[in-house]
Amino acid sequence: MPPMKGDLFSSEHMVQPAVEPGMSVENAKCVKYAVNGEMYARQGAMVAYRGDLKFERKGQGVGGMLKRAVTGEGLPLMAVRGQGEAWFAHEAQNCFIVEVEAGDQFTVNGRNVLCFDASLSYEIKTVKGSGIAGGGLFNSVFTGQGRLGLVCEGNPLVIPVSAQFPVYVDTDAVVGWTAHLQTSLHRSQSIGSMLRGGSGEAVQLMLQGEGFVVVRPSELTPQKAQQH
Repeated sequence: MPPMKGDLFSSEHMVQPAVEPGMSVENAKCVKYAVNGEMYARQGAMVAYRGDLKFERKGQGVGGMLKRAVTGEGLPLMAVRGQGEAWFAHEAQNCFIVEVEAGDQFTVNGRNVLCFDASLSYEIKTVKGSGIAGGGLFNSVFTGQGRLGLVCEGNPLVIPVSAQFPVYVDTDAVVGWTAHLQTSLHRSQSIGSMLRGGSGEAVQLMLQGEGFVVVRPSELTPQKAQQH
């Protein structure tokens, strides 16, 4: 059988060689990571790799497993070690990269995490101001310096937040935000309005301060929530 020629395929679908170690967006649905040492990814997210790479389940420890059981926010990870290239994707969702700077934090819903540099660490925390009325809002807070690969359905919306203009986000649509923002719950409708056939979106997450919030352009349905 003769070897396949590259010109049989559209150039837009051909992977490009990595120019430097680390993370890059291969296309809208996939992140490529040129591994030279170690990185972390969502378990089951690897769709292809080449080179000398090993994949190992990363334990969360007793404290992490307890938080996962209580919050449902667990972030099952695998460590990828060695030298080579790996491609990561999740249910054909759109991929994008967040740069976490030294001394800063980025808080994100665990269901949106795809992969990240080993120089970053995370901890599951309660979203301040959400209370029990918010359905128990827990996010993964990333610290350190490095790149964080995220996924969401559709192209993400990055909305600036300022002291003069707080942003109100549906709790099922929010992906993450810069950690210097203050969060609280905001009730947008009266009970009487809902009884008269209002939209039912009575509670949103209000973000105030200076920073950015990332929003997915659709709400998470109960069926999707169970899958994630």
